[in-house]
Amino acid sequence: MNNVLELKGKRFVQASNPASGGGASMNGNIIVTSDHIENLIVQLQMIKSFWANEKRPFQGVLISVHYNKIVAKSNRIAGLFKGVNSNYSIVGAKFNKEKNKHIITYYITLDDLNKSIGLLVSAKQVLTEHFSSSMSKEIFVDRAIMDRIAYKEYGISKSSFKQVIADVSYIELFEDYDRDILKSNKKQSIITLYDTGIDTQRLLKELGIDVLSSSILDNLTVFLDDNQVQALIEKAPYLISMATENLSSLSPDDFKTDEVTGLMYIPSPGIEPTIGVIDTLFDESAYFHEWVEYHDLVDKSIKRSTDDMRHGTAVSSIIVDGPTLNPWLDDGCGRFKVRHFGVSIQGGYTSFTIIKHIKQIVAENRDIKVWNLSLGSEAEISDNFISAEASVLDQLQTEYDIIFVIAGTNKTKADISKIGSPADSINSMVVNSVTMQGLSPNYARRGLALSFFAKPDVSYYGGSSDKYIRVCEPFNYANVAGTSFAAPWIARKLSYLIDVLGLNRELAKAMIIDAARGWNTQPTAEQIALYGHGVVPIRIEEIIQSQDDEIKFLVTDISEKWNTYNYDFPIPLKNDSYPYVSRATMCYFPTCNKSQGVDYTNTELNLHFGRIGDDGKIKEINDDKQNPTDDDLGFTSYIYEGTARKLFRKWDNVKYISENLKKDKRPKTSYKNNKNWGMEIKTNNRLDPQDGVGLRFGVVVTVKAIDGINRIDEFIRSCHLNGWLVNNIVVQNRIELHEKINEEIEFE
Repeated sequence: MNNVLELKGKRFVQASNPASGGGASMNGNIIVTSDHIENLIVQLQMIKSFWANEKRPFQGVLISVHYNKIVAKSNRIAGLFKGVNSNYSIVGAKFNKEKNKHIITYYITLDDLNKSIGLLVSAKQVLTEHFSSSMSKEIFVDRAIMDRIAYKEYGISKSSFKQVIADVSYIELFEDYDRDILKSNKKQSIITLYDTGIDTQRLLKELGIDVLSSSILDNLTVFLDDNQVQALIEKAPYLISMATENLSSLSPDDFKTDEVTGLMYIPSPGIEPTIGVIDTLFDESAYFHEWVEYHDLVDKSIKRSTDDMRHGTAVSSIIVDGPTLNPWLDDGCGRFKVRHFGVSIQGGYTSFTIIKHIKQIVAENRDIKVWNLSLGSEAEISDNFISAEASVLDQLQTEYDIIFVIAGTNKTKADISKIGSPADSINSMVVNSVTMQGLSPNYARRGLALSFFAKPDVSYYGGSSDKYIRVCEPFNYANVAGTSFAAPWIARKLSYLIDVLGLNRELAKAMIIDAARGWNTQPTAEQIALYGHGVVPIRIEEIIQSQDDEIKFLVTDISEKWNTYNYDFPIPLKNDSYPYVSRATMCYFPTCNKSQGVDYTNTELNLHFGRIGDDGKIKEINDDKQNPTDDDLGFTSYIYEGTARKLFRKWDNVKYISENLKKDKRPKTSYKNNKNWGMEIKTNNRLDPQDGVGLRFGVVVTVKAIDGINRIDEFIRSCHLNGWLVNNIVVQNRIELHEKINEEIEFE
């Protein structure tokens, strides 16, 4: 086996986007007609009338725009509403039922609405009198035709006319607000309101709904009881952006067999890493209690029982001493200390209370990098908005440089199939269960999250009737099954990679996912929904080592500009060719915005890797044609937004690119002027250009020799010659370093 190599010492170069951006771009598949513009005018006038007659505690208006496709940021409204600043007025985004079109909600002023109606009226006049009431893409780009019109006579400039036509070519219809939200449960709920620029508590008070400040999670999210929800629906239903039922029991119920007995011994803890656990209560008489620092955060007036300690104690027992309890799952990671926070009893707590606890816990325990959360909702997640619980976890991970490991939730009813919150957390590592044979058990639930993101991320052994997971519970041991008991094993591996081997969370997450995915380049939609990227290997060596015919190396850096690149990867040659197949896995933790609905992640990092051609450009291993330069622009290289999401996972915070591992694979020829390989990270932001500045990424690259020859020593030598510092990830060396760093020094 070869050790994984960490390449350091050569920073990636930062470069701004050379593309000028160009002007308005019309949808080439649409003919814009005067009739369509007239329909849009009528719709906006009706919306104006609706808001004029609606008594509301804010001055602006909410408008939902139904686009005719999944639109890229550059194809959204840029002439109507607030012109080029319209993207900043977006307060919500979802997909239609077929998930092939965007529905985006804007908050604009009444003046913006009137100006938009005027622009549409002027554009319709020009279209009717000079273009026979219709406009095609071919005419739109013909400067000779477009320049001959005296636009000012119609009260519109040429650039405004073109931008309005471009906007209309992507718009299907306008409506005042989304009435589908009213179909949601009207019980006590966690409600997220559209951003109207007014303080949430004051906004609700003006509607006659009094809420305590303790019921407000953030500036847009509030917990309302049944009567308050009903009042909001009656008085201002258009304010509701998203609503999730505040369950009185986020059921952690897992499937247990009869308890088993036995005595266990464990030595006292030393300098082992600490993993944070947020769960039900903990039994302080457990045999491993010395390894657990316990904090009980449940109201002391609430009556407790032994059942309230079962789940939390069982989860912590796996983290501390899982391999002793389950020798068949000995991962080679050793033992871990636990800082356990009891935030709930078995069946009487609210998700809103837990969210507030988690925010405080993480803020006050900054030394912990890996957190395990094995509690989950029985209710299914929404396809169109992130859960309140998940959005808080994503925000905390962006702010505090931590990672949550979350159980994929269990199926407790026959009609429940999709995962429950907070397993829709995009930045977290979500874990589903498999049986001892690596198959999905009958209690496993399915992703995806927001109709797009691969949740769960990975799968691991969580117990089933063929082989249960042995855990410690109050007064005894038990054989159990459930996603709650798969997640802690991944928390152990992440903590080992981060706290013992010293990797950052981006590389640690990428290594776990890369090991689970391997060379499985084309998993089916059903496989992704059930298993995520795949089943993680049991032994840590299978993650931090590679086969003798493979070279696996890690790189990490920070994106500061549009293109973050490095062209100095000296992949070894044989007879002036490259006898390899390769793959790369990248992870990053973007800022997220729940008010953007399905367009939840603010920043896209796109990974390009491959040989460098004589033209100085990377020949991507996955033939990615995204991010064209000025020289590439045109119909032959343009990729539609929907296609980019499907084929290249655009806007996903996990990127996996790979060549197919085929027996008849031939070596790749090298280019004359450059013998190195290169990597580029292209950065795009949905709203604020600063969102992607300072965003760290981690990439795991694997090159596999199709001729079976081990060339790792040659690669290491070439890396040194190219200015790289190469660190062999040798487990024993890293353990000794960890011990040195953490040993206590006594001064005489």
